[in-house]
Amino acid sequence: MADKFSALLGLRLRAARRHRGWSLGELESYTGGEFKASVVGAYERGERALSVQRLVQLAEIYAVPAADLLPIGSGDRGVMIDLDLTAESGDGDLIDRYLAAIHFLRREGRPDEVRDSDKAVIASLLEATVNAVSGSG
Repeated sequence: MADKFSALLGLRLRAARRHRGWSLGELESYTGGEFKASVVGAYERGERALSVQRLVQLAEIYAVPAADLLPIGSGDRGVMIDLDLTAESGDGDLIDRYLAAIHFLRREGRPDEVRDSDKAVIASLLEATVNAVSGSG
């Protein structure tokens, strides 16, 4: 039985592969057999441990940041920044500038989407820990 982290990681791996429109066999062919369909399937089911190096390699193949594949927060709830609290603390301008920058830099997909990895960067900019950030994403 897969642990919760592995199961959530597997769901993200499967979603990234499917986003590329690939079957497991097509991924194996694309990588010249470096990633066997049966092994990636086991990663996706949370049945097999995945090293950080292999995770990064898959992220590069899927053209996504490796951090976007990692489930963060308890229960994969993500991270939410309390914008009212940050506005009161004077950090609202920093967040506005960061969001404007990512909106400018994203040319494909949904440029208005704020990803969990973006929220984690904002939290680190505000010197907050994931545990100190409230809500869900």
